Amino acid sequence: MEDVRTNRGADIAPDHHLLVVNMKLKLKKHWTTGRTISQKFNTAFLQDTDKLNKFKRDLSNKFQAFHDLLNGEETTVESNWKGIKETITSTCHEVAGHKKHHHKEWITVDTLDKIQERRKQQSIPVEQEQKKPRHKLNTQK
Repeated sequence: MEDVRTNRGADIAPDHHLLVVNMKLKLKKHWTTGRTISQKFNTAFLQDTDKLNKFKRDLSNKFQAFHDLLNGEETTVESNWKGIKETITSTCHEVAGHKKHHHKEWITVDTLDKIQERRKQQSIPVEQEQKKPRHKLNTQK
């Protein structure tokens, strides 16, 4: 840590103070494994029978074409697996498409409204608060 300071007036609770720190970090190098990130396919289309039947039909046609190619050749298990995997992924990509990732918002509109409300209450001068009758203050709690 190089420097530490506190700032008053944070929008949390009255007894909290904002802490600001300057730090020096040594970061490690990020090693990549060379693998590509696999994308998830949109499986929600399986609910629709028309799209499901189209997927089954396309997949069976591609497997039939792949099987016809392999009939006259000597192949290895690895090449067979690569062909099967490519057939399935290409069919899923054509028919289903990829799933879109939706990031969850880290702060909601409700939270922002509460922050604004708290700032408004903090901006009211102390003299105005003291002028209210005592019985109204007790009922507000």
